[in-house]
Amino acid sequence: MRIALVRDRFLEWMRKSAVLASLGIVTLGGWSEGTAKAQIASTPDEALQRELRGLADQHHGKLALYATQLNTGRVVALDPNQPVQTASVIKLAILFETMEEVRTGKAAWDERLILAKGDGVSGSGILGLMDAPLSLTLKDVLTLMIVLSDNTATNLAIDRLGLDAINARISWLGLKDTHLYKKIGKPATGPMPADQPRFGLGKTTPREMAVVMERIGRCQLEGPYVEVTGAKAADIEAKDVAICNVALKMLRAQFYRETVPRYLEALDASETGSGIANKTGSLDRVRADVAIVAGKSGPMVLSIFTYENADKSWTVDNEGEVLIARLAKKIVDAWSPEGLDGKVLVPGLGLSPVRPGVSGTSK
Repeated sequence: MRIALVRDRFLEWMRKSAVLASLGIVTLGGWSEGTAKAQIASTPDEALQRELRGLADQHHGKLALYATQLNTGRVVALDPNQPVQTASVIKLAILFETMEEVRTGKAAWDERLILAKGDGVSGSGILGLMDAPLSLTLKDVLTLMIVLSDNTATNLAIDRLGLDAINARISWLGLKDTHLYKKIGKPATGPMPADQPRFGLGKTTPREMAVVMERIGRCQLEGPYVEVTGAKAADIEAKDVAICNVALKMLRAQFYRETVPRYLEALDASETGSGIANKTGSLDRVRADVAIVAGKSGPMVLSIFTYENADKSWTVDNEGEVLIARLAKKIVDAWSPEGLDGKVLVPGLGLSPVRPGVSGTSK
């Protein structure tokens, strides 16, 4: 009997390991042992995954998805490690680098940036329509970049931070398939990776972009958390929370709500209390959304990309946008059937602090 029990447990462990491997649930380089254990313990929600696959099979295009409920370890994933065009979702990486530079004093929310004549580019946003020269704070620029996905503001941020610094931060996070190649509406300059023409502005995977969004939500910024204690540690924590509050306020005020929020929340995004913080991305054949959804049963990170879509229309009923909304609704209904609670969408997300040590050179 004991031999049979050991055998059965071993076979069950092998089955779960195979499922986890198929979902791409592996430890990213540099994450702490605690985080690695949490990832290994993640539980694939196989029934929900079958439902999501059924929706994906009806789509006239391709889908890559990674979603997790942070407090329970539930996971669903469909091609989560597939490199995809980022569209404007890469702006999350720009936001995160800005947060880190504000933390270290290399940047300040109230420093002034100048929009000069000729800086405006087409696409989403309103800054390119404004009279130049125009002075804005760094916080203004980032708010426009996130809330309205303003392309001109994004380029101002890239000029301020530098492409090298943003990509160094991406590498510092241990992300192997995420890269920002260039400014928006401008040609790539200098030596470029061979895959730049394929991806355009940037590339990522659903799983890697979920890492960026989770760190923003958890307020996991770089810092000597282990080495300092007492009042100094408390000061660092308070400073981080203030920075993360600024970022989450931007993400909760997202103007484009036709994807993840579509069937989940009827709020005016300018109101307080939104239970969703998200960043969308759109190209003719791409629709994407990466979101923190504050469920009453616990916070979730949803990272959903549709690509090579047959529907290239720019309407709210674009097939890719509707699919993302339906997938989000399925996930949230399964994991948080009682709905959302915007009160917990604050730095840390109401979870126990996790301060992962990340490999790479600190800035």
